[in-house]
Amino acid sequence: MGRTFRNLFVAGCVVLWLIPVYLLVVNALTPVAEYAGQPDWAPQGFALWDNLSTAWSQAGIGDSFLNSLAYAVVCGAAAVIVAAMAAFAVVVLPIPKPAFWFWLIYSGTLFPLQMFLAPLFGMYADGNLYDTRLGLMLVYAAWAVPFAFFLVRNQMTTMPPEITEAAMIDGASFRRIFWRIHVPLMGSSLGAAFIFQFTAVWNDLLFGITLSRSPDIQPVMAALTSLNNAYASSGPPVILAGALIVSLPTLVVFLTFRGLFLRGVTASAR
Repeated sequence: MGRTFRNLFVAGCVVLWLIPVYLLVVNALTPVAEYAGQPDWAPQGFALWDNLSTAWSQAGIGDSFLNSLAYAVVCGAAAVIVAAMAAFAVVVLPIPKPAFWFWLIYSGTLFPLQMFLAPLFGMYADGNLYDTRLGLMLVYAAWAVPFAFFLVRNQMTTMPPEITEAAMIDGASFRRIFWRIHVPLMGSSLGAAFIFQFTAVWNDLLFGITLSRSPDIQPVMAALTSLNNAYASSGPPVILAGALIVSLPTLVVFLTFRGLFLRGVTASAR
């Protein structure tokens, strides 16, 4: 009975998740001129390539797509490296009050982002970082560090301290221990942390619309919002085609590295 209920619950969740995806794909296929004003449950034509081309080139999704790709890859990788160094310092290095440093860094995930927007906007305006790629990269990297630190630190605490002690007896420095021993052993959790942060940066809208306004600077989610406003009169097929484009990278990353992701999450949850 328990197993049957569990299977029914999982199947219901899958159906609830697939219905919006199905409507997204079906209505992205519809030619703009034939859209009737209501969501279609069956394909009314095939104009997917025209809608994708309009969203990519004429609506400017392409430039913002490349911007978000750079933000997600660079900031995700930088955040994971910084988080790994911070986790190494808290777990391995003989620093005073490691619990205090853990909670200080991890607290970055506990507060709502909205409380930082007003002072952050003022600082960016005064520091000439508003509407710049460097400004967005700085805030994305800083935003991604706390949760990556939490994941990496959890796996690092499961590593036997005898590994570090043996390396120190052999004369290895802390820098060598970190790069030659801990980083290779934490490959799965580092990969999982990167996938989490890649997805978070890619899906960001709040910082994108607050700290940038130029189409050649904005991330893709902010551009999708502009696309929604610009093409509201012509119906949603072009907008849904744009949504289909921006959904692909995170899906491809997860499907490509799902094994690494699952191993990393499992190792961090022990």
